Amino acid sequence: MVELIRGLRTEEVRANLERVKAEIADVGRDPSDVQILAAVKYVPVDELEVLAEAGVELLGENRAQDLVAKAEAYPGAFTWDFIGHLQSRKVRQLLPHVRYIESVGSESALEQLGRHGTPATEILIEVNVAGEAGKSGIAPTELPGYLERSPVKVVGLMTMPPLAPTPEASREHFATLRELARDHGLTQLSMGTSQDYLVAVQEGATIVRLGTSLYRSRAS
Repeated sequence: MVELIRGLRTEEVRANLERVKAEIADVGRDPSDVQILAAVKYVPVDELEVLAEAGVELLGENRAQDLVAKAEAYPGAFTWDFIGHLQSRKVRQLLPHVRYIESVGSESALEQLGRHGTPATEILIEVNVAGEAGKSGIAPTELPGYLERSPVKVVGLMTMPPLAPTPEASREHFATLRELARDHGLTQLSMGTSQDYLVAVQEGATIVRLGTSLYRSRAS
């Protein structure tokens, strides 16, 4: 069982946020073109105030019920994306609280979006670029059909590459997602986590999903 992240400090989070922006600039991207999403799956609701004080604006949650609870606890304080495995029965409760659902990768999710989505609903389609068995996301070859059948607006793609020994090992998967998005006229690319976000940024990420690297100093 993973421990909840407690004892966040405003100055530490703010310093990490500025460090990440500087690193993004150092690899040749304008930091204003890359959204830093704080993944808060293991951050309890009472710690979110620290993130707001530190200037974190975009949060991502993996569990639908937790996203709803956290969003309702801090109305208007953050922009929310849903980044976890999307169960079709959770679509209805998520939609009032999120900017994007970043993890659409099933026919049942499309069906529920057709029932409960609105003209303002925007999603990213999750692509299993490496073809890992048992992993969420569609195959790259399925993307045209999903785009055609989606009842709501698709603004981009998301991926989680295989676990890799080095950040560089993920580059080919990020490049594949970038090419898929380009070929289909999609502008948002959610890819890269604390382990490999700079490689993702080099390959065109517009959203990076950061956890502990945003919350703790490198010395801790």
